[in-house]
Amino acid sequence: MRGESEHEREQRINDLWEILDDRRRGQVDLKDFKRGLKKMDHPLKNADSLLKDIIEAVDTSGDGRIQFNEFRDFVERAERELWQLFETVDRDHDGHVDKEELQSAFARAGLTVRKSKLDQFFSEMDTNNDGVISFEEWRDFLLFLPANPTHLSNMRAILSYYSATGNLNPEGDVHINEPLQGLVTKVGRESHIDNVFRCHPDGPVVPSGDAELEWLPVPWNVSLWLYFRYLEHVLTESTPHLGYFLAGGMAGVVSRTSTAPLDRLRVYLIAQTKPQSVAASVKSGAVVEVAGWRAWPLVHALKDLWRAGGIRSLFAGNGLNVAKVMPESAIKFGAYEASRRMFAGLEGHHDPKQLLPVSQFLAGGIGGMVSQCFVYPLDTLKFRMQCETVEGGLRGNRLIIATARKMWSTHGVFAYYRGLQLGLIGMFPYAAIDLMTFEYLKSTLISRKAHLLRCHEEDAPLSNFTTGAIGAFSGALSASMVYPLNVLRTRLQAQGTTQHKATYTGVVDVARKTFESEGVRGLYRGLTPNLLKVVPSVSISYIVYENSKRLLGLS
Repeated sequence: MRGESEHEREQRINDLWEILDDRRRGQVDLKDFKRGLKKMDHPLKNADSLLKDIIEAVDTSGDGRIQFNEFRDFVERAERELWQLFETVDRDHDGHVDKEELQSAFARAGLTVRKSKLDQFFSEMDTNNDGVISFEEWRDFLLFLPANPTHLSNMRAILSYYSATGNLNPEGDVHINEPLQGLVTKVGRESHIDNVFRCHPDGPVVPSGDAELEWLPVPWNVSLWLYFRYLEHVLTESTPHLGYFLAGGMAGVVSRTSTAPLDRLRVYLIAQTKPQSVAASVKSGAVVEVAGWRAWPLVHALKDLWRAGGIRSLFAGNGLNVAKVMPESAIKFGAYEASRRMFAGLEGHHDPKQLLPVSQFLAGGIGGMVSQCFVYPLDTLKFRMQCETVEGGLRGNRLIIATARKMWSTHGVFAYYRGLQLGLIGMFPYAAIDLMTFEYLKSTLISRKAHLLRCHEEDAPLSNFTTGAIGAFSGALSASMVYPLNVLRTRLQAQGTTQHKATYTGVVDVARKTFESEGVRGLYRGLTPNLLKVVPSVSISYIVYENSKRLLGLS
C-alpha cells in the first residue's frame, strides 16, 4: 500500500503465487495451497478447516481450484480492507501500531483480552522485534483473514483467526468449542487420541479415511491398548499440575506452625471437664479453682500448659502437625482443583472458573474428605500425645512412640480412626463452606476490580491483605458452623488419656455425656482460641497458597 509502487505490488503477488503454484500448473488446489504455506511457515499451514474456507472464498468460479486472476483479486481486496483496518487501529497515524493502540482497538470492539494473550499476539506479529507493528507485518500475518464488513467486527475476526492458528496441535487438528468467548479466554482442543479412539457399540474403532469416515473394528489387543491410552489421557486431563500440591503443602506448613500454641490451647480446653456448678465445687473443695476457670479459662489454661513444660509444652505435637499438614493441605487443595476440573467437564464447559455453586460446594467437600481420610491417624496421634503431655512426663519422640504403642496395644488400627465418621461429616461442610465462600468472594472482588480498571480479570489480582481478609472470614464462618462436631470428634480421639480420662462407646455416647455434664456450652468449649487460630491460620494459608500458585505459574 503506502510506499509501494504498482509494479512492486504486482511482483510481490506474483512471487507469492509462485510459492503456492510450485508445480507451475496455473492453478492451486487445497494440497498445493497447504504445501505452499508450509514453505512460508505460515500460521495457517496446518489449519485444514480454515484453508477450505479460504479456498471457497477465493474460488469465485466454483471449480474447487484457484486460478491466478482469482488469487490476485482476493489479495488486492484483502489488502485494501486490511489497510483500512490498520488505519483505524493506528490512532496517531504514524504508520505503526503499538501495543496500547492494539489493546484500545480490541476494547472498542467490546473485547477484553488478557495481557498475556495480547503480549503473545503482538510478539508473533512483530517479526522484526522493534516494538511496533508495521503495515507490512500486519498484512503478511492477516492476509488470509476472512473479509468482514465492519472494522470493529474485524477485530473480533482477527482474535478468532489468531486463536485458531495459534492453537494447532502437532497433528494439525484444531477444535474450537466456543465461537468468541472461548477464544478470548480459552481455546478447547480435542487431542489426537480423541480423534483416533471413539466409543462404538461393537467396541473401539478407528477411522479409515480423511474425507469420509468409515469405522472399522480392530483386534482385541489393539482395542485394549487404545482403551488404556484413553484412560491415561482422561486421568492426565483431570489431574492438576503437581504445583497445586506443592502450593497447598507450603501453605499448610507455614500457617499451622505459626498458630501451633493456639491449637494446643484449643485441644487442652476441649479435653477439660471441670465441675460446672458451685455446688459441685464445694463438695470437691475446689471453689477457688473452679471460680477462676469460669472467669478466666484461657488464662488458667495457659498457666497449666506452661507448668507442664514451658514453651515446649505450647508447641507439643507441632512436629506431627507439620508432618500431618503437609500432605493434608497438599491433598486438600490438589483434590479440590481436580474436583473442580472434573465437575467442569461434567457441566460441559471445561472451565473451572465457571462452575455452578453446587459443583463448587461438592468440589470443596470432596477435597476436605479425601485429605481427612489420608491423615486421620496422624491427627489422632497428635491429639492423644498433646493430652499425655504433663509435668514431669515424657517429651518429644519418646512420648510419640509411647503413645502410638499404647494405642496399638489397646485397639489396634481402629484406635487411630476413632471418630472418623464425625471427622468426615464435619470436614465436608467445613471445607465446602470455606473454599466456596473464599472462591465466591475472590471472584466477585476481582470482577469488580477489573470492571473499575477496565481490564481483564487476570490483570486485576487482589492484594495480599484482601486475600487474607477473605480467607479469614471464610475460615471463621465455616469453623464456627461445624465446631460442635469437632469437639465430639476430638473427645473420641483423646478418650482415656491423662487429661481426658472419660471413655465413650461411640458418637451417641460422647454427645449424650457432653450435653448432660456441660450443656450446650460444652459443645463450644475451646471455640475462642479456635477462632483466634483460624483467622491468622487461614489468612496465612491462602496468602501463601495464592502466591505459591502465582510463583509456580498456575492459574
